[in-house]
Amino acid sequence: MATTHTVTSADGTTIVYDRHTPTGDSRGTVILVGGAFSYRGFPKMVELARLLVASYGLTVVDYDRRGRGDSGDTPGRYDVAQEIDDLAAVVAAEGGSAALFGWSSGAGLALRAAASGRIPGIGRVVAFEPPFVVDRTRHVPPADLGETLHALVAADRRGKVVRYFMTKAIGIPAPFVGLMRITPMWSKLTAVAGSTPHDWAVMGEYMRGEPLDPADWAGVRVPVLVLSGARSDALLRTAARAATAVLPDARHIEIPKLSHNPNVGLLAPPAGDFLTNQPASTG
Repeated sequence: MATTHTVTSADGTTIVYDRHTPTGDSRGTVILVGGAFSYRGFPKMVELARLLVASYGLTVVDYDRRGRGDSGDTPGRYDVAQEIDDLAAVVAAEGGSAALFGWSSGAGLALRAAASGRIPGIGRVVAFEPPFVVDRTRHVPPADLGETLHALVAADRRGKVVRYFMTKAIGIPAPFVGLMRITPMWSKLTAVAGSTPHDWAVMGEYMRGEPLDPADWAGVRVPVLVLSGARSDALLRTAARAATAVLPDARHIEIPKLSHNPNVGLLAPPAGDFLTNQPASTG
């Protein structure tokens, strides 16, 4: 069963979330942290929530990060500390303790929240393909990406925001992005385009083509499971290994037949096992 709730973040921003609860006793709470263009009704996030509830007895919280869905925003103000405050507010509202499952830039946010030490109730973190760019062998976003992105968002050029972020931040070839414009997905992407500067605030400094600094992650004092897909881009698989290497207590599983647009049935088993403190599997 899912119920909808609101909580107020430290700066007064309203954050909206759905709580999915098991029929029996809960084996713990996990908060899903979506990536760029994601929102709490994103079909694969909802599917993941339902699987973790039904198969693992977890209480799953799926929230709209600020600037997307029904949550509020602070236009022109983009600071990772705000998003950590949002997570802290959700954790507090859900009893003060929870694990985090982050997807893409949401994985970066989950790891940064754990490293900050500002949410003592975080118990575990699953990080699915945080998009760190740790060398210059593949796509590296331009140095002025943040400035250009902010200007496009301020001008409400939503279509251009989507194209710019996907090609310049993520590195998706322009022809593929062009094809997206004729799909039903495009309107969903443009609806949350204004939230992309929040993703860049989380990830920008770790997408410069430089190795991760272990000192930045020394504050992550909880167990972490880093997941990647064998069919994902090499950049993401490299990032997963690099993240695992710098985290104090982390293990990495690469899941066969999985991509960054995952089969949730393959993604849920290792995550669910880890979150319920069982030996992690590959599904």
